[in-house]
Amino acid sequence: MNGSDAYSATEAQYVRRHHKHEPRENQCTSALVKHIKAPAHLVWSLVRRFDQPQRYKPFVSRCVMNGELGIGSVREVNVKSGLPATTSTERLELLDDEEHILGVQIVGGDHRLKNYSSIMTVHPEFIDGRPGTLVIESFVVDVPDGNTKDDTCYFVKALIRCNLKSLADVSERMAVQDRVEPVNQF
Repeated sequence: MNGSDAYSATEAQYVRRHHKHEPRENQCTSALVKHIKAPAHLVWSLVRRFDQPQRYKPFVSRCVMNGELGIGSVREVNVKSGLPATTSTERLELLDDEEHILGVQIVGGDHRLKNYSSIMTVHPEFIDGRPGTLVIESFVVDVPDGNTKDDTCYFVKALIRCNLKSLADVSERMAVQDRVEPVNQF
C-alpha cells in the first residue's frame, strides 16, 4: 500500500485481510476508504451489480453483459467522453454475497489500464448512531510507458475517489428514502 495512506486499525485489518495485491516491479497499488451514511445491505445492493455499474459510476454511460451474471462473466463498458478511453472490457473475478466482496479485472479496451485488477469490500459500521458502511477499494495496475508509479496511482485513485463519492451520494439518497431509523447501541 502507499505509505502515506493512514488507515484506522479497523480499516487496516480489512485491507490486510481482503486486499492482498502482489504488485510486480512495473505496477502500482493502493487502497481507498470511504465511509457512507447508509446501511451496508443497501450499499452492497449497488456494488454487487456487476451488470449495472452505471447505477453509481459516473463515467460509465452503458454496460452490456456477455452471458449471465456470475464469476467469469464479461461486461463491455462504454465510457463517457472526457476520459482517455471509450470502452473497457471487464471480467467478474469474485462475487461473495456473504462477505460482501467484489473482484474485477480489466481484460481489454482502448485505455492504458493494463493488467488492472480491483477488489471492493463493503463492511457494516455505525456512523452517528445509525447503520453506515465502510467501503474499501484496492487496485493493482501496470505503469504505462512514459508514466511514473506516482502519476499512475494518482490517476487511478482520482477515478476511484469519484466512483466512491458517487456511490455514497446514491446510497445516502436511497437510505433517506428508506427512512433508516437510528439504532440504539446500548
